[in-house]
Amino acid sequence: MKKLLTGNASIAHAVVHAGVKVIAAYPITPQSSIVEKLVEFCADGTLDAEFVTVESEHSALACLIGASSTGARVFTATSSQGLALMHEVLHWAAGARLPIVLANVNRAMAAPWTIWCDHTDSLAQRDTGWIQFYCENCQEAFDTVLQAYKITEETRIPSMVNIDGFYLSHTAEPVELPDFKVTKTFLPYKKSEFILDPDKPHAFSGGTTPDFWFEFRVKIQQAMSEVEQRLDSIYAEFNDLFSRRYRSVEPFEVDDADIVLVTAGTISGTTRSVVRELRKKGKKIGIAKIRLFRPFPVEVLRALLKGKKKVGVIDRNISFGTGGIFYQELKSALYNVTDRPALFCFITGLGGRDVIPSNICEIIDIIEKNEEPASDIYWIGLKHEFVR
Repeated sequence: MKKLLTGNASIAHAVVHAGVKVIAAYPITPQSSIVEKLVEFCADGTLDAEFVTVESEHSALACLIGASSTGARVFTATSSQGLALMHEVLHWAAGARLPIVLANVNRAMAAPWTIWCDHTDSLAQRDTGWIQFYCENCQEAFDTVLQAYKITEETRIPSMVNIDGFYLSHTAEPVELPDFKVTKTFLPYKKSEFILDPDKPHAFSGGTTPDFWFEFRVKIQQAMSEVEQRLDSIYAEFNDLFSRRYRSVEPFEVDDADIVLVTAGTISGTTRSVVRELRKKGKKIGIAKIRLFRPFPVEVLRALLKGKKKVGVIDRNISFGTGGIFYQELKSALYNVTDRPALFCFITGLGGRDVIPSNICEIIDIIEKNEEPASDIYWIGLKHEFVR
């Protein structure tokens, strides 16, 4: 069955298909319509789940830590300052190895106060121990939520599914919704061996000493290192059941490309449209769309970009004092590669500024005219009259 759904509605429908049992959330624009839809589903019986109203995002995730510890499949959603308020509890969830799925609708961080999109909110949480996905369209948002539950329950590493605020959260597209029987085949309930149970008393997440704490962190890293390989199997199973193929890094026209643009989120669609037109004119340009940011797909990107002349990373975020975060990660990944490309850092679209085809053409023009980057950061779409 196909429905016309926004990105936020797609995520809400995916939560229904996942059979989530406990939802806790606090409203924040542009995320609010996800949980508003889930309230409706709980009220009309579409979803048999407990919806817990809480006083903050910090409380929402704390509530889910308790529910997940009992073995329930749980969900929350947030944006921007709400995700920042969760920061402390993100560490608790990851350290406790709880299979929680969180949808974050990307919104720029204050100040100045804004409701519009960039990726700095989620990327600021990159060291909390959560798997991170970035989606391009509404179908991908629905599918990625299901994939996130699958991988997080296999590895006991929590997952964050990110969609661009307004560009995707409030844009309606046709979304194919599968039969519930097929969804259950893909995502059956997995009963955890380690849960809070009055009949089998255990204590979790208590204090520990340096004699043990180090080893807990090693175990998280070991589990995170298995994510990519497990995802390959999950993508294959997903394709068999739903006939939609995914990868952690999705290449487009990369094989013969002299220039490769690295993208994430909705900018990928705009870039793909530009590349198609330029390909008709004989320009050898490709795209590497990153869906999985944590763990960072180092080996996949090394193999994909091996032998390429130039690579431009388009970041919709900034780490002040350094630059684009996807650029930083890719630069680190390619550091020990002998035949590495010239790497260009482009920052654009901050605070929800539109990234249009002419911006992508400007990026390509800069790469074509320079053998090596002439600047640590190229600002694209900047109103120079406002910057001294």
